[in-house]
Amino acid sequence: MSIAENVADITKRVDLSAQRSPRNPQEITLMAVAKTVSADRIREAYDAGIRVFGENRVQEFASKADALRNLAEAEWHLIGHLQSNKSAKATELFGHVDSLDSIRLAEKLNSAASQFGKQLSILIEINIGSEQAKSGVAPDSPELESLLGIAPELSSLEFRGLMTVPPYNEDPEQSRPYFRRMRALFEQIRSRNLQAIRMDVLSMGMSHDFEVAIEEGSTCVRIGTAIFGERVPQAG
Repeated sequence: MSIAENVADITKRVDLSAQRSPRNPQEITLMAVAKTVSADRIREAYDAGIRVFGENRVQEFASKADALRNLAEAEWHLIGHLQSNKSAKATELFGHVDSLDSIRLAEKLNSAASQFGKQLSILIEINIGSEQAKSGVAPDSPELESLLGIAPELSSLEFRGLMTVPPYNEDPEQSRPYFRRMRALFEQIRSRNLQAIRMDVLSMGMSHDFEVAIEEGSTCVRIGTAIFGERVPQAG
């Protein structure tokens, strides 16, 4: 199937999942994850109606950003782990960082955004499965509370919500308890009406489990393989 056919298929499945919830499909953002995907194929997805794109690595996106500069309506999100020493370059390239996981990184991003004269949209990454190999803050950690508390001091950052990647399982139903916990955490934080925390984005669900994620309250699903096909391994 072509990228356009894949986008049409995923869009239909998003709509059906929303109807089962029941929810308004317009409340759910379809993000195309373009890790290892060429600029030409990203352009195909844009032509098929995708407007929100996720990239995992700063340097990889930097290598194709010029070729995509004329996609005027595109939003570029960094969804991979970000080292604080790359925060300035990330701020230059992206309008959204969906993987904030420390106060140090938040302060670096705020400083860089201030220097660039831009407002950077932020999601806090939650390590909902407490997996050692994954980044993100634990849902019940002091680090999360510190990030929520420092938000009013970081005037160049706009805290929009939470993002997670649950433990992988081929059976999407095994992700449901993690998505449910994320929704509960999201609602609990939102109910506190914290200063400078909008809490209107809950990013969870990928190609293999996005329908379950939508049923459990996701407002943004991150789809790579189901749009672009299997990834081509990169050297190094």
